[in-house]
Amino acid sequence: MREAKLIIAILILTSLSSAVSVAAPSTSTPEGVGPLFGGQSFDANVSSVTTANLSELPPIAEVYTATWCSNCVDVEHALENIENDTHLQQYHMHRAINEAQDPLGSIELDQRFHDRYGIYSPPMVVMNGSLMKVGSVTDYDSLESEYTEMAQSMNSFGLGNPMDGTSFFSWNSTSETTGVASWALELKEHSLDANTTHTLSAYAWVVEHSANFEEGTNGLGDYPDVVRGIIELGEITIDSDPIIGSGSSEITLPAAYDGNDLSVHLIYQFNAPVEEPLDEEECLIPEGCEEEERVPAASLLASLCVVGAAALSRRD
Repeated sequence: MREAKLIIAILILTSLSSAVSVAAPSTSTPEGVGPLFGGQSFDANVSSVTTANLSELPPIAEVYTATWCSNCVDVEHALENIENDTHLQQYHMHRAINEAQDPLGSIELDQRFHDRYGIYSPPMVVMNGSLMKVGSVTDYDSLESEYTEMAQSMNSFGLGNPMDGTSFFSWNSTSETTGVASWALELKEHSLDANTTHTLSAYAWVVEHSANFEEGTNGLGDYPDVVRGIIELGEITIDSDPIIGSGSSEITLPAAYDGNDLSVHLIYQFNAPVEEPLDEEECLIPEGCEEEERVPAASLLASLCVVGAAALSRRD
């Protein structure tokens, strides 16, 4: 009997002290979250113009990360390895809410990410605002394979059918900190449900090519593609086919963390009404939970062991 109790005690201690690694498959983003597409961009200190067919636009990867997050490094390296083959374009969102170690994020951008996707704990990758994967554990032969499949499924930007149309973007740099962003979109055919998708917004995403933070405890030092600000440029009401809209806005650029390597990116976002608030389990650890820390299997095992120990004690 004593041996049985000892074994149960060991199981309890093991379950409480170790995390269970479970691969979280990619899933659709929460209901009511509209897809993203775009990616046309210019350096902030030059003026230029471009027009692209929507079929030529790259997959958009929002990468939720932090300078202390060790398994975020695995995610970012995997995405970097597939960039050329998939034409992937990355946008790194750094954790900022209740954050004491990472200076690269902002409360506004972090809150936006949580409001859309219900997550406060990195790492996480979202493709075109439609398909998301939490954590760094995979059932595929590699993270590269899983991210490649996610990127290749985004040829329709999560809307079911490839989109036919064009996007125009121009950037006129008027000073070191200001410029005029102009855009025009023609979406000839789409499969949008007019009852659930109300508007389409155009945004300027301001991105820092590389920010140096040697104090980051995950050891990267140089952190790429850091989103420094998101600025709305205009909105289209979706009440016709084709969808046509344009706009022009003078904007003030957010400051770079260091250097002079900002760029301005045109991103479109479909907006759907959200009837219910996101019901997501939030992390209660101040420094954030990683995927392996959020799996409830360990606590379940501990509970079962406690019940077993109590039963044996009563029999004894």
